Amino acid sequence: MTAMLLIIAYFLAMIAIGWWAERKQERSTAGYYLAGRGLGATALFFALFGTNCSPFVLMGIPGQSYHDGLGILSLNAPIVALVIPLSFWLVGRPARSMGGRLGAISPAELYAKRLDSPAVGWTLLIAFTVFTVPYMVTGIQGCGIALTRQFDGAIGASTGAALALAVALGYTLLGGMRATAWTNVVQGALFLAVIVIVAVALFTEFGGVRAAFERLQAERPDLTVMDRTHPRFAPRAFASYELAITLTVVCFPHMLVRLMAAKDEHTLRTSCRLYPIALALLWPSAVLTGVFGALLLPGLEGRASDGIFPAMVARVLGADWSVLGTLAVLAAAMSTLDAQLLTMGSMVSRDLGASTRAIHVERLFLCGVGAAVFGLYLVVEQLQVSIFELGQFCFSGYATLFPTIVLGLVWRRFTGAAAVASILGGVLTLMAFQWGGLPAGGWLPVAPGLLVASVLAVAVSLVTRPPAESRVREAFGS
Repeated sequence: MTAMLLIIAYFLAMIAIGWWAERKQERSTAGYYLAGRGLGATALFFALFGTNCSPFVLMGIPGQSYHDGLGILSLNAPIVALVIPLSFWLVGRPARSMGGRLGAISPAELYAKRLDSPAVGWTLLIAFTVFTVPYMVTGIQGCGIALTRQFDGAIGASTGAALALAVALGYTLLGGMRATAWTNVVQGALFLAVIVIVAVALFTEFGGVRAAFERLQAERPDLTVMDRTHPRFAPRAFASYELAITLTVVCFPHMLVRLMAAKDEHTLRTSCRLYPIALALLWPSAVLTGVFGALLLPGLEGRASDGIFPAMVARVLGADWSVLGTLAVLAAAMSTLDAQLLTMGSMVSRDLGASTRAIHVERLFLCGVGAAVFGLYLVVEQLQVSIFELGQFCFSGYATLFPTIVLGLVWRRFTGAAAVASILGGVLTLMAFQWGGLPAGGWLPVAPGLLVASVLAVAVSLVTRPPAESRVREAFGS
């Protein structure tokens, strides 16, 4: 009963923040979708941190570490903690200023206006949708797993997934960017605190850090080394994954739109400085939870390990506190879901030409997006695809957009035709290697996809007519 009351209280708190934000927000499109381009340092940091830390981190990473060991830490943590904040600054700074000068609200609209090409906006919209909707599925997957475990199957996974999606949709529809930013403050603080507490409690369970690693070495030495014969850690596959993680996050449309909402450069710089500190606490804790979970709860096979984080919360904190794990997963999932829903709304409003005066039309579209996400979730559940596997595919897809995202902001000679060619060429190459049976020579499909996208971005720009000089000067401010 206590667990149910706490979860209901959490849901009501999120809705209350959405209601508060709706009353405080500026009555304009920029106010709804970008919080009036005025997110301060606290709200922006937690918006970036919470949005990026989905159940892929709280459940996918521990679930994969359960099988593959400490090597998962080197696969992700250094790049995530150091390179991604740098990419936020290098991309976010020009995106914020250029978006303001061009009056762009959504990422797709920003590049369509910058390159003076509606085709670029449509192409980006389609690509963003193709990779965002499956990524949203990983969020409700995590919620479904956490809720069904919390209540011993009394709440089915699909029911739990639908409930979390409905609440995230509710407060997003109410308060827009301001609501999602301030709910992210609560959510980010919650899931960071819980997973760090669990990691510390795990060491206590073993009698200290030294005793924990000695037992790990004695019982599961395979989890303490990076086996280069393992397909995931083979040099080319390892480099491919590092490449995808390095480039993908700044290409998330829901991250780009938050960077565009920063109040000023100082706010953006502060958020980038805080980001590595938070990630240094989060990612090692997630990996250690999975690794030591393999000692305490051995025998999980396949995607069953996706539930190791909530299982470890119950194990090390006790049944009375197991609800904290569920709340942490809900917080991580919904802090990403709300941003994705809002970004989809901004794109339909601006890029599909929906009337900005008819906000109920945009809200109906968001409900349609939610229904599509839940429908895909049911398909994924039937196929038994793990959170880690589905997330990895989405990250690879976003990475192929990197040449367009960066060159559109820094290279005046970059053209609309090059952007379309780069996006289509990169995505189609990725899919050809992913599902078409083309040999990649040990590389993951993201590597040839990114190579093709990069070559096309530069080559086509050099042989096509650049955007009008007046538009270039307007975009770059000179």
